Amino acid sequence: MSFQKPNPDDRSDNVEKLQDMVQNTIENIDKAEETLVNASSDEKEMLQQKNRRREAAIQSFKEEIQDEASDRENGYQ
Repeated sequence: MSFQKPNPDDRSDNVEKLQDMVQNTIENIDKAEETLVNASSDEKEMLQQKNRRREAAIQSFKEEIQDEASDRENGYQ
């Protein structure tokens, strides 16, 4: 039987990863907005709901970025 060591907790690039996630989510919102022009009413409602969830996710990402940046400033690596 072999035992695997867990990977060490590396949070050194979490802020950058979260910033990328925010940017990607904004791009997805923009693409969905462009799609709304040719969408049926049901599709429009679905895309609008999805964009609202994306906007909530962006807010959560931004809060997480602040937490991670604060942790980084306080010496967590």
